[in-house]
Parts: sequence; C-alpha cells; structure tokens
Amino acid sequence: MSLHSDQGIVLRGYPFGEADRIVVLISPNQGKVRAVAKGVRRTKSRFGGRLEPLTHVDMMLYQGRNLATVTQVAVIEPFPHLRLDLDAVVTAGAMAAAVDKVVVEGEPSHRLFLLLLRGLHALEDGAGGMDLMASFLLKMMDALGQAPALRHCASCGRRGVEVLDRFSLAGGGLFCDVCDMGGAFRLRNGLTAYLSWLAAAPLSGFTGSDGEMAVDAVGLARRFVEYHIESGLAGLAYGSVSGG
Repeated sequence: MSLHSDQGIVLRGYPFGEADRIVVLISPNQGKVRAVAKGVRRTKSRFGGRLEPLTHVDMMLYQGRNLATVTQVAVIEPFPHLRLDLDAVVTAGAMAAAVDKVVVEGEPSHRLFLLLLRGLHALEDGAGGMDLMASFLLKMMDALGQAPALRHCASCGRRGVEVLDRFSLAGGGLFCDVCDMGGAFRLRNGLTAYLSWLAAAPLSGFTGSDGEMAVDAVGLARRFVEYHIESGLAGLAYGSVSGG
C-alpha cells in the first residue's frame, strides 16, 4: 500500500456504494487505472466535476489491496469547447471507448495515452468527422504493434497503389492481386491511398469530412480493430468497404 501521484484521462465511471464512484482512467505510467472517488456523488463533494469522463487530470492515489483511492485531483485540461459540440462529444466518447477496450491494467501505455490526448486536443480545436475517427483507430492499432499493411502487400511486400486494391482482415492489411487467395475483399477506387494518408496524417488536420470515402475508411478501420482485439466497438457507424 502506498501513496503516489499520477496523471490520467478519465475514460468512464460508474456508481459504487451509496455515494462513491469508480473512475476508470488511462495513465501513461500504469495503463488502465480503476480508482474509488469517495463521496463524489454527493452534492457537496470536494471533487466536484473534476473526474468527469474526457477530463485530463493530475491526481494523488492511495493504492489499496484491490483498488486505488483518489485522495486529491486537479484538472489539467477539461476540454470545454469539445463539450459544447454534440458530434465532438460522440467522437471523443468513441475514442475513449476504443482505448478502454485495449489498454491493460498495470502496463505503461505512453503511446495510447498520448494518442487519446492528441485526439481530444484535436476535437477541442475544431477537428472532426469520420476521417478523424478512422485515422485515430489506425493509429491506435499502430500503437499496439498491429498496424495494417497499407503501403505494401501484407504477403509478398509488393508496392504500388495500382496493385493494392484488396484488404484482408485476417491477413493484416492490403493484398495484391497475385497474393489474394480469396480471403480479401476489393476496395473502392482511391481508398487504398486514402487509408495510407489517414494513417500518417496528424489528427489536428481533419476538418470534418463525412463523405463516402471517409465512411468507408471508418468502417474498414473499425472492422480491422474489432477483428484483432476480438471485441466490438460501440458508438461507430459502419460504412460500405466494397468498391468494384
């Protein structure tokens, strides 16, 4: 048992007992953290709204046998503008839910933490759209060491947008026509290059495109994530990923 300081982003929370709440956070040093915020559901709670989801906080934690207890908390970034935009709130919630699915308790998660922080800052600054969410998911898989092959054939390494128009969830990304043995599906024209751009582009560069290409991209990114983490992602719409 010990007292230590840490920072984190609140992913979600749920009631615990009559007046307490369990908060679930991602910490760069400890990965997923579950901590009790005592009395937080009372009107005069000393924590106030400082442990609301999607808040970047600095905190003191007392580590008990099973759960940590929050003893002090200060807000680093509340993301106030994000909270005024319903679309941004939905996107931020989907980002947090995706990270919640993959972050592991007790394991340092610097890349995932920074990715979510950058995503929230991008939304706070006005970025948005399905292309932002698709880019986030592709970057999340890269942080986990499971990035899809988007610039070369996942089987033979062959390069070239003109020959990479098939995608295999099980195979780990794009396939050329030679290596496709029937398990891949064909992408619409232009989606191969678009996916590659999404994976590399900074999150702050998205202005809210929800066109057919963005819908396809987020649908494909979601399916890829769900296949490899073996769990569903809530709050995201599927798009068609076939091209012809």
